[in-house]
Amino acid sequence: MAARSLDIGPAGIRAARTIEILRTERGLSQRELAARVTALGRPMSNTMLSRIERAQRRCDIDDLLALAQALRLPARALLQDSATC
Repeated sequence: MAARSLDIGPAGIRAARTIEILRTERGLSQRELAARVTALGRPMSNTMLSRIERAQRRCDIDDLLALAQALRLPARALLQDSATC
């Protein structure tokens, strides 16, 4: 079986950047946000979150939904340009 491509497209990069911006605007550390996501039933370490924010790890739809819920936002807000959030 061939390895799956890990290339992250423009929407994934935009989401990664937006997650980081919104997290810092809310005064949350990566550890705090990852703990919130984990408490919602989607296990996430601060290392996983760091890799998502740096666009080194894909943010799948389940991650995106849990992150949005942890940030108390609609999921679509993570897919928009961070300047419009």
